[in-house]
Amino acid sequence: MSQTAPPQDPAGPPSAPVAAAAPASVRRRRLPHRAWLVAAVAFLTIIGAAAFNSLPGLLIDPLHAAPADGGFGWSRGTIGLAAGLTVALSGLAGPFAAALHDRFGIRRVCAVALTAIASGSLLSVWMTASWQLVLYWGVLVGLGTGSMALAFAATVTNRWFVARRGLVTGVLTAAGASGQLVFLPLCSWIVENHGWRPAVVTTGLAALVAVPFVWLLMRDHPADVGLAPYGSEVFVEKPAPQPGASRRALRVLRDASRTGPFWLLAGTFAICGASTNGLIRTHFVPSAHDHGMPITAAASLLAVIGIFDIIGTIASGWLTDRYDSRRLLAVYYGLRGLSLMFLPMLLGASGGEVQPPMVFFIVFYGLDWVATVPPTLALCREHYGEDSAIVFGWVLASHQLGAALVAWLGGLTRDLTGTYDAVWLTSGALCALAATMALVIRSGRRGADGELQTGPSPSRTSSRR
Repeated sequence: MSQTAPPQDPAGPPSAPVAAAAPASVRRRRLPHRAWLVAAVAFLTIIGAAAFNSLPGLLIDPLHAAPADGGFGWSRGTIGLAAGLTVALSGLAGPFAAALHDRFGIRRVCAVALTAIASGSLLSVWMTASWQLVLYWGVLVGLGTGSMALAFAATVTNRWFVARRGLVTGVLTAAGASGQLVFLPLCSWIVENHGWRPAVVTTGLAALVAVPFVWLLMRDHPADVGLAPYGSEVFVEKPAPQPGASRRALRVLRDASRTGPFWLLAGTFAICGASTNGLIRTHFVPSAHDHGMPITAAASLLAVIGIFDIIGTIASGWLTDRYDSRRLLAVYYGLRGLSLMFLPMLLGASGGEVQPPMVFFIVFYGLDWVATVPPTLALCREHYGEDSAIVFGWVLASHQLGAALVAWLGGLTRDLTGTYDAVWLTSGALCALAATMALVIRSGRRGADGELQTGPSPSRTSSRR
């Protein structure tokens, strides 16, 4: 928690921003704190950016189809490579985006990122070669979604909230699932009835619609509107823009990589990405279609995952404010791995229909989908303090790299073996490994009131020795 700083010598060298006494314009208000409006805009923005994430799994079969059927005849491995590159660049852009938020402000970075997502989506309507798919999806959409990824949620939460951080993290994390919930059924219906191109246009327009909300309503810091962060009585001056965003991101990576908790968090989160975005989001629909299930039915099941994902993630944020994040992660990964072990059997027994056991899997998996994010972010904040948003960006990069690898390998495995069964079983075993790794992470500091204490913790210090 920041403390009121003593007066500084105006003739002295500039120093890092410190907390100061609140200006006269800061008064107690009965209206909701402005932080909640910023969080609401961030929620809507993430939904717009996440619209494209509903597409890759829906478009594998249409793009794989022969030209006579409206496709290109591309292999599933090629399409999976483009989808994987989207996820990989999304992850690698995250830590640099967190630093760019500090340099140029949240509004500018988000507006540019949303425009990049829309451009990549809309340009793919006119593509004729697979390299264009890689460029439009992998590079433009990947870099855009990376700038709007969970590192963005971490930046908003860290700047605007002192209290309710776990809850807000859960809500903003759930925004990605909400985008999936809104756009999956819609896009699947469009693909089945009107082809894949109108679906791509829909997701591009969704990203563009979010731009004016960001520009008109988002603010970079509580000091911009003369407020202290929510849950604090101490006004904090807005930090000066920090040049060298890329150097800072790399410096934070260098420092964090010297600590044990970073590698454990990165490893568990890589498995998280492999077992969610890379696996279920990309390959569940074509795998279910292999067993005779209609694309719209399989996409609707993914949308149901989105419904329960929202519930599970918000609940996880609430639990993270109260319980040991390491134990929560162990439970989440263990249950996820167990459910994946049963999925091949459920798909084989479905006969192309949605049976009650499959519905149970979808509900169970949805509750666990990104419930790992609030405790992972809390552990980053616990161990790395003011650098936690950038550290989380690098941890998120490992998440996306794991997802990208499985998005590609899943399609390649299907091309070589004719089934996804080996991918499901291997991912389940990896989740069991992640549960074990989570328990090995050292615990950081908590205050007497149970709140996480930011700044370098004893565990961080000891891990550098």
